[in-house]
Amino acid sequence: MMNFESDIQEDVLVADVTDQDNFRDLMVYNDDFNTFEHVINTLIKVCMHDVHQAEQCTYLIHYKGKCSVKKGMYEDLRPMREGIADAGIKAAIV
Repeated sequence: MMNFESDIQEDVLVADVTDQDNFRDLMVYNDDFNTFEHVINTLIKVCMHDVHQAEQCTYLIHYKGKCSVKKGMYEDLRPMREGIADAGIKAAIV
C-alpha cells in the first residue's frame, strides 16, 4: 500500500468579525399614509434596492408592521434613514 500522508500545510484566513458586532438594522415601519408605490420608489432611490427587493420589503412592512431594509454600520445607515424620513416614511436604526 502507498502512504499518501503529506507535509502540506494550509494557510487559513479568518474573517474579522468584530465589525459585524457593530452592524445595525435600518428598520422601516408601516403606516396608514404612504402608498406601496411611494415606499418601493423610496427604497430603490435611498437604499439602492432593485425593484424586486424593494417590493418584498414593502410587503413585509405592510403585513408584518416593519422590515429591516438594510444592515450596516451606523454611519452608513444614518443618511439612508434621513432620506427615508425625508420621504415621510418612519424609519429607525436599531
